[in-house]
Amino acid sequence: MMGPAHSLSGAAAWLGVGAAAAAAGHTMPWPVLVVGALITAGAALAPDLDHKSATISRAFGPVSKTLCEVVDKLSYAVYKATKGAGDPRRTGGHRTLTHTWLWAVLIGAGCSVAAITGGRWAVLAILFVHLVLAVEGLLWRAARVSSDVLVWLLGATSAWILAGVLDQPGNGSGWLFDAPGQEYMWLGLPIVLGALVHDIGDALTVSGCPILWPIPMGRKRWYPLGPPKFMRFRAGSWVEIKVLMPVFMILGGVGAAAALNVI
Repeated sequence: MMGPAHSLSGAAAWLGVGAAAAAAGHTMPWPVLVVGALITAGAALAPDLDHKSATISRAFGPVSKTLCEVVDKLSYAVYKATKGAGDPRRTGGHRTLTHTWLWAVLIGAGCSVAAITGGRWAVLAILFVHLVLAVEGLLWRAARVSSDVLVWLLGATSAWILAGVLDQPGNGSGWLFDAPGQEYMWLGLPIVLGALVHDIGDALTVSGCPILWPIPMGRKRWYPLGPPKFMRFRAGSWVEIKVLMPVFMILGGVGAAAALNVI
């Protein structure tokens, strides 16, 4: 999938989680619903850190471009070191390490630990990174023609304002994890969800996605999961743009209404 579809699917997924949480009696305060949707939209771009031409590689200028090159080499090294007898040869690391459930869980857990140990500045950093990515994904046309600095300023300003809103009593800094010292521990959840939604989206394309690594399947450790081949599509095709993206928008709207107990 391309960046905009990934971000839309991520936001829709979090809004769906909000609907499920409301049905289970753990209704999200509206700031958690909004911030979580934005974080998931941004996190749904992050697995493409292994691709130097992806949206995320442009999001933070030379810093993200260099990081993508490093992660690509790291992913390729891990692939070569762990591939099974049936796994094909590769020339790069795209759709390997960062496109697995293990990566999603580790990144989400790391952000949760950072949020509860690093204090306000760690929370602001997590929000800033993911809000910038959300702008790049959801508002990609405007982001492309705008200055990177303006996008960064929007991300920083939004992060500061939203963190202030969440800090208010009852607004959600301690949602779900309410023991002392666990404020913002939930931030890892939308990050894990965004990465997994990205992987599922890529699994629908012709190449599939090795979501289950390092669990072996037959002679392959990097088995590209996906539906039957006749159901797959190419990234950026009309199926993604004309069918899936409108569906994600509709599902997101229904999820938001249910999460807010409107329906």
